[in-house]
Amino acid sequence: MVSFKTLVDVFFGSHDPTTLNRQGPDRGTQYRSVAFYQNDTEKIAIDSHIVKLIEEEVYSNKIVTEVTPLVKFYYAEEYHQDYEKINPENSYVRNVSIPRLNRFKAKYPHLLKKAH
Repeated sequence: MVSFKTLVDVFFGSHDPTTLNRQGPDRGTQYRSVAFYQNDTEKIAIDSHIVKLIEEEVYSNKIVTEVTPLVKFYYAEEYHQDYEKINPENSYVRNVSIPRLNRFKAKYPHLLKKAH
């Protein structure tokens, strides 16, 4: 099981929380940095991590991540499910998704499942 703290670490370590309504080439409010919490313990974990990032000056720009209570979860549309697997030759998958995944693998190898 993955701890909430690990999820927060990976969340902030896997994207740029200083870009407003943008991640990489994607732009719009649907690409904003937002961290959802379900209780006070989770909110404290997120807020504490943000404070740590600011104190350690990890980013030169202001962190703009919204910290918001989770009200309702929406599953992605069916065409988004397994998108990379179904569309391996798609230019976005090849030029954005795969490099992003490879950066994740390099940064967090200890979180990857071992192949059997």
